[in-house]
Amino acid sequence: MFSVIACIRDDHDFRLIVVAAVICLIGSLATMLLFSRAQECQSHQRRYWIVAAAFASGVGIWATHFIAMLAYESSLPISYDVSLTVLSVVLAIVGSWLAIAVAFEWDNRVSFAVGGMLIAFGIAAMHFTGMQAIEASAELTFDIPRVIASVAIGTIFSSLAFLMFRSLHGFRRIMAGALLLLLAICSLHFTAMSGVTLTPEVGASDAALSMDRSILAGIVMAAAMGLILIALGAIFIDRHLTDLRGFANASLEGLLIVRDGRVIDANERFFAISGWSAQQVIGVAPEVFLTIDMDIHAEVAIPLETTLSGHDGKAIPVETVRRSITYRGYECSVLVVRDLTERRQAQQMIEHLAHHDILTDLPNRSLFDQRMRQALQMVNRRGGEVAIFCLDLDRFKAINDVFGHAEGDRILCKVAGILQRAIEDGDTVARLGGDEFAIIQPKRRQPEGATRLAERILAEFGMEMDTARDPTAVGVSIGIAIYPRDGASAEQLYANADMALYRAKHAGRGHACFFDAEMDKAVRTRRQLENDLRQAILRRQLFLEYQPIYDVGSDGVSGYEALLRWAHPDRGVIDPETFIPIAEESGSIVAIGEWVLQQACQEAVRWSEPASVAVNLSPLQFMIPTLYDQIERILRKTGLEPQRLELEITEAALMRERTAVIATLQRLHRLGVRVVMDDFGTGFSSLSNLRAFPFDKIKVDRSFTGALEHDPAARSIVRAIIGLGHSLNMPVVTEGVETETQRRIVIEEGCAQLQGIFFGKPDVGPSQYHIALDKVVGRG
Repeated sequence: MFSVIACIRDDHDFRLIVVAAVICLIGSLATMLLFSRAQECQSHQRRYWIVAAAFASGVGIWATHFIAMLAYESSLPISYDVSLTVLSVVLAIVGSWLAIAVAFEWDNRVSFAVGGMLIAFGIAAMHFTGMQAIEASAELTFDIPRVIASVAIGTIFSSLAFLMFRSLHGFRRIMAGALLLLLAICSLHFTAMSGVTLTPEVGASDAALSMDRSILAGIVMAAAMGLILIALGAIFIDRHLTDLRGFANASLEGLLIVRDGRVIDANERFFAISGWSAQQVIGVAPEVFLTIDMDIHAEVAIPLETTLSGHDGKAIPVETVRRSITYRGYECSVLVVRDLTERRQAQQMIEHLAHHDILTDLPNRSLFDQRMRQALQMVNRRGGEVAIFCLDLDRFKAINDVFGHAEGDRILCKVAGILQRAIEDGDTVARLGGDEFAIIQPKRRQPEGATRLAERILAEFGMEMDTARDPTAVGVSIGIAIYPRDGASAEQLYANADMALYRAKHAGRGHACFFDAEMDKAVRTRRQLENDLRQAILRRQLFLEYQPIYDVGSDGVSGYEALLRWAHPDRGVIDPETFIPIAEESGSIVAIGEWVLQQACQEAVRWSEPASVAVNLSPLQFMIPTLYDQIERILRKTGLEPQRLELEITEAALMRERTAVIATLQRLHRLGVRVVMDDFGTGFSSLSNLRAFPFDKIKVDRSFTGALEHDPAARSIVRAIIGLGHSLNMPVVTEGVETETQRRIVIEEGCAQLQGIFFGKPDVGPSQYHIALDKVVGRG
């Protein structure tokens, strides 16, 4: 180290050393700036910037070396061989190019470290080749350890320069890389120079072609500074020109620069939209591509929608705006071309989604209504008939619940395919929601056309949906109404088709029914009652009446049965036999049953005597998993003792989910609630049901009681039921007792409890039953 410092201090002109260092720093900065520019470019442009960076690096290294050589003060006159001098600068440039190319080839830490090593070898090759270019009357000798040390030091600094450039960001990596590269060049040069010895020779001849030091100094400094400044200027110009070009190419709109009616420039976006190349666009009138007239296309703020002829001949929807600009020193017009293809596609998609079902891609209710009105208007103008089909899938809800919504969606898509194959040209099939579909059939003679279409649909379902082999197969029920005979408006026509569908489903499903005014009158009434029944609780139209249960042993009333009544505002009081089946079919019985339990328990708590209250439960209520919790909550809320509540069920409750129903009954029984078998003797498995669950009572159906006076068989059945109850230690209640004879017969047969209008009508309040009962038994 001391020998190197001594070499710089004693053997060199310090002023020229400073000049060499400044030129080296400028060259290193230019190298790193070009290096950075190459890294930012795309691969096809990067090779040009690599060459530029290598050229700036090689010239800077070479200039530093020879200016430092000019600073070397020797006692002998020195000149330089031209060929070796030129070779040295070529080696510096080639070494720099190889180093930068290797660094970018893999773009990792290893490749950059190897690149730093290669540029150090290039510096060394340039240095020692330049040393060999010295021509003087002396022998040039090198200290090999110093030579090796100089190359090693230069390799370390140049590798660090490349690694710092890769690791750092922004201006820091430019400065760090340039300073480390400066150290690599200078340390290698002066370390190597400290090991150089010039031994004078006697009688040595001058070189054939050589340059004086002063001439070489001027050439080196002028060439180095000129080339480096050119490189920096290229970076500056390229930055600005590339930024402007990149700015134009980054635009989402195509840009056409027009002067004197011809296109003189365009951006890449326009080429991408149109498919034309620059050679095909430049110099051509814009009217060749755009359906516009440049003379009348004024500079206005409102875009003009037009079409662009693509290279493939396709008409591309675009909108254009014209502006005036100064371009390359001339007044020009710029046409901004915006591609509307995606916007049009999005609009079409939105319109399609607004009128089509997302799952099946069939027309939805909105488009169905529109086309139905159009079909009716066409018939009104030209005559003819239109058939409207309402279709509903059988078993779909159960399959959707069991197999999941994904399977349900698959079935709906399959059904959509079946219906589309069945219809003919001009027909419309739509999905209205859920499993409801509809078809419009115009241009056919009716009812023949509707009959044929319905038969095709049922036949297709028969082939595609085999319910015997496929557990996910569904059926279809069809209702048909024909315009104008079945309705004067679209709404009425669809309502009548829906009415026919309702009748088709009740006919056994898998059927097609035409609307019939007389036959569907009862259906319409039933559906109206169904709709009114859903609102009966909220409208407070339901109420309970209580019928007494006479106990033979105590000769008094032991309890009351709560009987549901519906006071319809238009139809008056409706019999339970009429609305209970409707409630069970529509599912509203669940809410009604809960309301009955709540009201009956509240009323029983207010009675002065601790009489029991009996409430009928529908089989559908047992399908609710929380039935036990519901009853327990009502008892707790009302404060009624569980022993006072009797739940009457029919054998139908045990036909479905038998195990779950019995488990619920056992939980209620343990709670203290008594369970009564209602309508005993009318089911299919009475004895097995009695064996499966220990009922607290058996109720003889009123149909047997009504026949006691004239039918010996009925009396035998009642006797058998009462005897069965005695053997099982279950009290038997006989319903429907209306005469003294019936009362006497069932008491003689040993019946424990009686119920019927003979003991009091249901509309009599519980407080009046004792007066009525005293008159019946002769006590008052």
